[in-house]
Formats: sequence, structure tokens, C-alpha cells
Amino acid sequence: MKKTLTALLALTASPALAEGTVNVLTWEGYADASFITQFEEESGCKVTATYVGSNDDFAPKLLGGGGVYDLIAPSIDTTALMIDLGLVEPLDTAAITGWGDIYQKFRDLPGLQRDGVHYGMPYSWGAIAFMYRNDVFTTPPTSIADLWNPDLAGKVSLWDDKSAIYVAARLNGDSDIYNLTDEQIEAAKAKLIEQKPLVRKYWATAGELVDLYKAGEVVISNTWAGYQSSLLAAEGIEVTEFIPTEGAEGWLDAWMVVKDTPNRECAYKFLNMQLSALGQCGVANVNGYSAANPVAAKACMSPEQFTALHQDDPDYLDSLMIWTALGERFEAYTNAWNAVKAQ
Repeated sequence: MKKTLTALLALTASPALAEGTVNVLTWEGYADASFITQFEEESGCKVTATYVGSNDDFAPKLLGGGGVYDLIAPSIDTTALMIDLGLVEPLDTAAITGWGDIYQKFRDLPGLQRDGVHYGMPYSWGAIAFMYRNDVFTTPPTSIADLWNPDLAGKVSLWDDKSAIYVAARLNGDSDIYNLTDEQIEAAKAKLIEQKPLVRKYWATAGELVDLYKAGEVVISNTWAGYQSSLLAAEGIEVTEFIPTEGAEGWLDAWMVVKDTPNRECAYKFLNMQLSALGQCGVANVNGYSAANPVAAKACMSPEQFTALHQDDPDYLDSLMIWTALGERFEAYTNAWNAVKAQ
């Protein structure tokens, strides 16, 4: 398969390209027109994107989609589940230009492979930081506890995701957030229920959180570091991101090929683009996220951006609580979060 696919890609690399399609299930910004338009013109592949607001969206959409999607981009705590459910196929890494340039520590993550066979192509990474409006706070927040401040009633937001359990657990002093006991999960749930009267809304998408900040309805929240803050800055809203004293989660997103995709040719052209300077700086410039391919990043980023995104320091990810698959505990976390929202 590897030789055949590589040869096919080489034959179709000429300007006279047959039109094709690639359907991606991904996050906001990962198929932005600022770089996707160029890809479509150069490849002859039309990109259709469907966006998710949580990693918990991938499995239901694939299981109920009947082959609608060709590529998905789940985070590292969800990639193993996609493999276990048989929803994705092994990557032809020989057909991915720049595969060897990806940070090795990312390529070697166990959640992206089975028995040495790779299923996920690392794409972007970063932190789940916290954020506040500068014009509201005379004393800058430094702790998760600031999201439980009664003086901010009706002005707080959290991501509508099971990771809210991680946030409350850290506030409770339970730092092993991916291995919580039933009692610790229950304590985190109780903490979130206690906070609920302060919450204006649980945000589901980047745009929703940005709108809440712009309207002055929310002044403090967690955030996809680099993304919503840059969108707000473009609107003239000054916000500051911070890593709380209780620590922050880290994430890595990877592209995966949906099993038996009928659009394999365009899917691999898309993967190659996303790992090139066009795709790596595309996500960095649109979302403010760090890139998985430092060689491509160095070719398209200024030295200042390269350093600011920790491209010269991938060990920065080790300072974060990198998301981990919950395995059999997934349901316990999810049920607890759903119980909070049902209150």
C-alpha cells in the first residue's frame, strides 16, 4: 500500500489535477480560508469542514455519520478511543512529507499508535489556560479559585466539556486529575455545582466565548490558549491569559484518516499541506497554537513567534498536565459533568 499510494501522489502532483473532495471533522480554525483556499487551488481538492466543540463529539458523529468524513483531528486523550473503536486506519507515513521532522516525542506518544503502527499525525499543541478581561480586575487573578469568587456572580464561564472535572479537582487539591477516584470525582462535581450560580454560560465554541467577552457578559474563564485571546484583541478587547497556581492542562491534536475513506488521495494531500509551512503557520496564525513540525514552523515564523509558541522548547508541554485517555473511567467523568449541567 505504501509504494502504491506514494506513487499515486507523485503522479497527481502536476498542475493538471483532477477535482476531488476531502471532508474533515475538526476544530475551528483548522480549515480556515486563509490557508485552505490556497490548498484547494493547488491540489484540486475541495475541503468541506464540520466543526466540533468537544472531543466527546468525534465518536458519536463518526458512528452515526456513515462515512461522511475522511479526516478527523481529535486530541491525544481521544485518539486511542478512535483506534479502539476501529474508526480510523493506519497512516501511510511514507506518503507524508515531513513526517520525520515532527517532534519525535510527539510521534512516539502511545495514544497515536498500536504495536508500532501510527494512526495519528501530530498537528498542533498548547495549553488550556485561563483568561480575564483587563478592565475588570485591579488585582490580576492567579488561581482557579478566582472562578469561584462570589463577587463575579453571573460573569464566569467554563468550557462545556468533561475537562471541567479536571479544573474542579485541582481546586480541591486532587492533582492526579486523570486518575480520580469515585470520591474525588464526586467532590469535583459538588464543587462545580457550588460554582453554578456564578456561571453566565458554559461555552461550547471559541466564537461563543469571544461573543460573551465582547458583550461584557463574561470576564473570566478557561480558554484555548492563544486563540480566543487573539480574536478578542482583534476586536479591541484587552484580555490576559494566565496559568493558575494549580497548574493547567496540555493538549496535542492529531489528524487521523477515517477507515475506508473513499477520498484517500485528497486526504493525504491535505495531511501533507497541514504538516507543511502553509498548514503549520496557518494554524499558528489563526489559532495561536504551537506547531508539531518545527522545521516547517521555522521556515514560516518570525524568530519572535517561534520562541513565543515554545517551538524551540517542546519540553514546555511537560510542564502542563497533558491530556490522557481515561479508559474505563471515561464514563464516570462524563456522567459527573452531565450531572452538573442537569442541576
